[in-house]
Amino acid sequence: MRFQSVRIAALGHALPEERVSSEELEERLAPLYDRFRLRVGRLELMTGIRERRFWPPGTRPSDAATLAGEAALEKGGVPRDRIGCLIHAAVSRDFLEPATASVVHDRLGLSDDCTVFDLSNACLGVANAMVLVAGMIERGDIEAGLVVAGEDGRPLVERTIRQLLENEDTTKAHLKDAFASLTIASGAVAVLLTRAEPEAPGARLLGGAVLSATEHNVLCQGDHAGGGEGLLMSTDSEAMLAAGNTLAARTFDALLEELSWTRASIDRVVTHQVGSAHRRLLLETLALDPARDFPTVETLGNIGSVSLPLSLSLAVDAGHVERGHDVALLGIGSGLNCMMLGVTW
Repeated sequence: MRFQSVRIAALGHALPEERVSSEELEERLAPLYDRFRLRVGRLELMTGIRERRFWPPGTRPSDAATLAGEAALEKGGVPRDRIGCLIHAAVSRDFLEPATASVVHDRLGLSDDCTVFDLSNACLGVANAMVLVAGMIERGDIEAGLVVAGEDGRPLVERTIRQLLENEDTTKAHLKDAFASLTIASGAVAVLLTRAEPEAPGARLLGGAVLSATEHNVLCQGDHAGGGEGLLMSTDSEAMLAAGNTLAARTFDALLEELSWTRASIDRVVTHQVGSAHRRLLLETLALDPARDFPTVETLGNIGSVSLPLSLSLAVDAGHVERGHDVALLGIGSGLNCMMLGVTW
């Protein structure tokens, strides 16, 4: 995919104030740790995550997404009546119907001729939505579009801990398989995309590559636990790590070919934040210097669809990504699906 006239006008994000350490979660699992003779610190050792953040109980994904959307609109300076499409692209939703985007659209005060819908594709949702909006801009359907995502990881983490403690048949293997669920966190992001003339200044979305390996759809699956008690997630972390990196290597080669880039020409990379082992293996597999990356997983955990674009937003705010940098956005989600995008900031 290639785009000639699409600009990232602004990024916005919102983070909860509440921080929850991996040690705090393990202390709640003390009966199991005692039974299996495990030491506190195992979760951080295996994932690299010291802490993650959670919204206050009762916060809806639309609440978080609206905060990020407001931030992006304020930064971008685009009149709200110019926004021709709004997509909420998180795994988390307020409800099954109507679209969570409907709530965000109303709260942001966008025009009634703005297309509004939800898009869900695990951790890849925001990247998918960016490409959809970019295509609409490129075709001349709209002048500007807004992608938002509000993720709320608290219900999944709480339900996972309850199940582990309440199930008398919980084994050490069950606990290990649940560690991926305990990495999930909360946060929100927004990406404002607009039309731009080919030579106009600003961050340009150049295009990218997408590949899938759906034979691995069983490696990470989340579903409702029943009784209104939230989601449960089952993850084969080791198999996901191996299959994901194989798919990422193929997709990265396709990205370089599509954009006529080389590894050496890439100034910065931003990855989907899963865990420290995943990040390390990904960068080794792609032969990329870790100094070009901007890790956030140690203090923010895995925020699903928000992780990649939020890390980009933080990298820009910190000055790690500067004007003129060629930036590779390396996205991957369960399924397995992989999308990698190129941006000249």
